[in-house]
Amino acid sequence: MGQFIELNASDGHICNAYRAEPASAPKGGVVVIQEIFGVNGHIREVADGYALEGYLAIAPALFDRSKKDVQLGYNPDDIAIGRDMAFPMGWDAPILDIGAAVEAARQGGKVATVGYCWGGSLAYLCACKLDIGCAVGYYGGQITKILDTDPSAKPKVPTMLHFGERDAGIPMDMVERVRQENPTIPIHMYDAEHGFNCDHRGSYDAAAAKVALERTLAFFATHLS
Repeated sequence: MGQFIELNASDGHICNAYRAEPASAPKGGVVVIQEIFGVNGHIREVADGYALEGYLAIAPALFDRSKKDVQLGYNPDDIAIGRDMAFPMGWDAPILDIGAAVEAARQGGKVATVGYCWGGSLAYLCACKLDIGCAVGYYGGQITKILDTDPSAKPKVPTMLHFGERDAGIPMDMVERVRQENPTIPIHMYDAEHGFNCDHRGSYDAAAAKVALERTLAFFATHLS
């Protein structure tokens, strides 16, 4: 459905991005923020899904700053590679590239960011730093680290978060801290593990993914109209 394009970040960096267009006039723009596995087949499918729902979807390749065309799977070796690429990047460079994607997605109207795993934390940060309509984060395990670095990092636009109750990597006390720091943000919990939205993983939970997507699309409909 989609194709790769190039984005120009404000610091001069050029990164690739996957762009998926809706069949008719877009309802808005959605920037899909990758997991630690690059803009792989799953993330492209997620972008295609938002395009089918009527949004212009763009997924920037955030790993392009260190290596082009990174597309990893979900085995332990790829998880280790993805972590070693994502976490040392810090937050500033990814936000620049997401910002470039936001500008490109404005062709569709108001823009939302939605991120998964590493991207879920980045989606939260987008709500603090970028001019967007709203943000949704799925199982963002680095949000508390963002708060540790900058306690004033609070969303300036409507934000919604999804977490799995059986997520081995995100203890419930971390989720509770995010809730306490952001009492007005809707935080939805699911009887699921980390990565429950990804049907390429053993932790995929179809029921949780369906409900989370319904809530996300309703959120977009409210804040991008």
